[in-house]
Amino acid sequence: MPYSPLVPTIRHRRLGQALKRFRNDAGMTLEGVAGAMGWTVSKLSKIENARQKIRPAEVTAVLRVCGVKDRMAFNALENLAKDAGKKGWWQTYSGVVSPAYGDYISHEDDAEHICEWAPLAIPGLLQTATYARETMIATSQTRTSEDIAALAEVRQARQAVLSRPGNPLQLWAIIHEAALHIRFEIRPATMREQLRKLLDASEMPNVTVQIMPSNSTVHPGMFGGFSLIGFPAPFPDIVLLENLAGATYLEGEETHPFATAVDRIRATALPVEDSLSRIAQMEERYRK
Repeated sequence: MPYSPLVPTIRHRRLGQALKRFRNDAGMTLEGVAGAMGWTVSKLSKIENARQKIRPAEVTAVLRVCGVKDRMAFNALENLAKDAGKKGWWQTYSGVVSPAYGDYISHEDDAEHICEWAPLAIPGLLQTATYARETMIATSQTRTSEDIAALAEVRQARQAVLSRPGNPLQLWAIIHEAALHIRFEIRPATMREQLRKLLDASEMPNVTVQIMPSNSTVHPGMFGGFSLIGFPAPFPDIVLLENLAGATYLEGEETHPFATAVDRIRATALPVEDSLSRIAQMEERYRK
């Protein structure tokens, strides 16, 4: 049977990065850990670079070689090794979900909390199906109507992370007031329904919505939107930056300015109760 190289998933990459980080923290070389495991250096290098699978029992052994004592780290990496090769539900939409978008959904699926600063549009996890479809129609330059319908379904399916049993995603969304004034000429009721969706979602204990008023003072969010994505220990936070050209991820020390920015953006936005009052007032005006 011919050799089929591993097609790395985002979980394979996260697992490999974590193992490499623990090895470096222990001050051990590839040669040292590989020798202790009875492996070739090539095998360990491929595992760390997500080009070869590793079994949960092997993850445990590597962590022990590196002197890791944290039981949570053992559990997290063992579970990731079990799930690394599993297909996500979004892969049934492979015809319209790009690899980069699939990576993001995988991040979102594994995340513990997300803080999103949205200066131009409602965050995807809080969008109605109509809002999602109408904004895609307006912004897409190459998608067919069938593609857009499928992508709108994907966006709705992503919202299941907010109600997953046991560990629902903690979402904190800060939305600029300008995003609430977008007009939908084809279906004028779209924004009213979207505002109601924000109010309904905010009743969930794991969802917080704030509004950045149009007359706010200056703040670091003026440089553009971003999502700060946090995972259970020992996996580090990442930051997602998006534009028409695609998505960029930041890791490690590059995320630190965004963590600081989030606190300042929250402090500048309206308090939560005032934000919900502002949304309710706007929703009422759309009814008239």
